[in-house]
Amino acid sequence: MYLNKAILIGNLTRDPEMKSLPSGVKVTSMGVATNRVWKDKDGAKQESTEFHNVVIFGRQAETVAQYLKKGSSVLVEGRIQTRSWDAADGTKKYRTEIVAERVQFGPRSSGVPSSTGGNFKKDASPADSGTTEASGIEYPQEEINPDDIPF
Repeated sequence: MYLNKAILIGNLTRDPEMKSLPSGVKVTSMGVATNRVWKDKDGAKQESTEFHNVVIFGRQAETVAQYLKKGSSVLVEGRIQTRSWDAADGTKKYRTEIVAERVQFGPRSSGVPSSTGGNFKKDASPADSGTTEASGIEYPQEEINPDDIPF
């Protein structure tokens, strides 16, 4: 059995761009940035960012183009695909992209910057937000040390 599956959680690097194929099927392309944070052997915090090309087809392509914009948080599930073509100058070009099977929108920003990028008040109590403690997720305010994670 073989598996080609990619899961990305990141932010859009540019506004989605929608086009139509000759068959009439809608295609949206967008860029997603993901980052990785780790500590090197000296204990110094390191960070790297990867940029991914994502392609979405059909009705989902229309929805993504309508509601997402640069900076939006997104979860993408799909497969990795590499295309090749001959450029006008005679060289062979390659492009690796994620062909999305599912796109889930992240929390929307309410115009006020926050650490989660969502529309939650930082010090809101359950009574303020109208949700109960059991239905909401409480995120820790302090930074998580990766060495404390048991796996």
